[in-house]
Amino acid sequence: MEQAPPTRRAALAGALVAAVATSAASAASAARPARAAAPRPGRRAETAPVDYHAWTRASDWQTGTAAGVRVEPGRLGGPAGIAVDRPLGTAAYTDPHTGTTADWEYATWTSPGYRPGFGATELVASWNAETPPGTWIEVELQGRYSTGGTTPWYVMGRWASGDGDLRRTSVDGQGDAHSAVSTDTVSISDPAAGVRLVAHRVRVTLRRRPGSTATPRVRRIGVMASALPDRFTVPASTPGEGRGVELPVPRYSQEIHKGQYPQYDSGGEAWCSPASSQMAIEYWGHRPSPAALAWVDPSYADPTVCHAARSTYDSQYAGCGNWPFNAAYAASYGLDALVTRLRSLGDAERLIRAGIPVITSQSFLADELDGAGYGTAGHLMAVIGFTASGDVIANDPASPTDSAVRRIYRRHQFETIWLRTRRHDAAGQTRTGSGGIAYLYKPPSTPWPPTSASAEADPDLAERPHGPSSSPPPRVSPRQSTGAGRHGSTG
Repeated sequence: MEQAPPTRRAALAGALVAAVATSAASAASAARPARAAAPRPGRRAETAPVDYHAWTRASDWQTGTAAGVRVEPGRLGGPAGIAVDRPLGTAAYTDPHTGTTADWEYATWTSPGYRPGFGATELVASWNAETPPGTWIEVELQGRYSTGGTTPWYVMGRWASGDGDLRRTSVDGQGDAHSAVSTDTVSISDPAAGVRLVAHRVRVTLRRRPGSTATPRVRRIGVMASALPDRFTVPASTPGEGRGVELPVPRYSQEIHKGQYPQYDSGGEAWCSPASSQMAIEYWGHRPSPAALAWVDPSYADPTVCHAARSTYDSQYAGCGNWPFNAAYAASYGLDALVTRLRSLGDAERLIRAGIPVITSQSFLADELDGAGYGTAGHLMAVIGFTASGDVIANDPASPTDSAVRRIYRRHQFETIWLRTRRHDAAGQTRTGSGGIAYLYKPPSTPWPPTSASAEADPDLAERPHGPSSSPPPRVSPRQSTGAGRHGSTG
C-alpha cells in the first residue's frame, strides 16, 4: 500500500478529544467568548485534557475583530458567517505550486483569545466555508505559551473548494523554539520540557479578485486543543447504547482506483481519507453534480471518489489526507464538518446512535487488527455501527471491491489502534498513533448528542444539543519520517 510522503509527518505529542461537552470548571475560566453549539469535549482535566471550541453564531463572530468583513445571518436555518464587505486593500500572492502571481483583494477576521482551561500540547484548526470561483481563504492559528509570549501566526491552510484559482496547500517549515507545524497540526516540540499552549486565537483572511463582488463565506472556525499522555494501550470500554445500530452508509473501495489520477497522492490506493469522506457525505444525501464530475474518465467506477480526492488534495503535503481539508470539502455540501478527537468508543456509540458516522484515523501492524489483512502507517475508515455484542462495524476502504468494504473488527483491538498515541512498528521502533482523531459530518438540522460527560456541560451554552432520540432518524441514502502516517494516505 502506498506510503504518504514522509516530509510532512510529525510525532503526535498526544491528544484526545471527545465530541460533545465542556467541563463546568473550564467554563468558569476568565474572559471566554460565547460558545457555539458544536461537538464539545467531555473531559475531566486529570484524565482527558481536551477541548473543541468553534465560532459559528452571529454572537460568536461579533466577539472578534472584523477588518473589512461583515457578519451575515444564517441562511435556511444554517449557521451565521462572515463575508467580504469593504476590502482592506489588494495584495499579491505567488502560488508556490504553479509559480503564478496574482493580486487579490482581502479582508480579515480575528477571534478573541480562547482559553481551553489546561495547557495543550497540540492544536488542530478546521473550518467550513464557501469559496465561489475567484475567491479563497487563508486560516492562521496563534497560541500563547504557559511561559509567556506567543507562537508566530501559523498558516494552517490556504484553501478553496476548487483548484482553478490557486493550489490548495498547507505550509511547511513553520516553527519557533517551542512549537512547530506539521501539515495541519501545531505541536509542542518537546512536551517533556513543560511548555504548554494555554490559549489560542484564529485569524481568517478572505480573498477575491480585484473589483469582484464575489466573496468567500466562512460559517465555522473551530480549534481542538489537547494534551494526551503517551500511551501504548487504552482500557477496554464497555459496550453501550450503540450496540445493534448500523447506519446505511454507502461503500466505496479505494483499491479499485489504483493507478487512476496519480497526480493526486499517487492514485487511488492512497485515497482512504477522501473515500471515507465521500461515504459519509453521500450517506447524508449529497454528491457532486454531473457537471462537477465531467472531468472524470467515464470508464472509471465511483467517479465521486475521484472527485473527493481532487477536492481534498494538499499540494504541499502531496496527499489527500490533510484532516481539515477533508472536513472543509464535506462542508462544501452544506454539512457541519469538523476535526476532533474522541476519547472512547462510548463517545463513538453516542454519535452512531444519533445517526452520525465517525471517520477514524489509525495505524497498526497486520496482526493487531484481526480481519483487516494488512498493516498500515496511517489509514482512515468510517465507523458505521456496532454489533449486538459491541464490536465495531466499519466501512474500510482498503478493500478489494465496494461490496467487501463492510468489515467487523474486534472492539478492543479497534479502540487500541485508534486511541493510542504510541505504537511499535514492524522493526520494533516507537512510532506515533492518532490518539482518537475523528472527522464528524452532519446536517445543521441534526443535533450533536451529549457525551458521557454531559453532566459537566457548560451552563452558558444556550444551544446545548439534547440527547438523541430512541432510534436514529431516517436517512436520505443508504511529517517527520517516523512512519506515523497519521493523515491516512496509506491504505
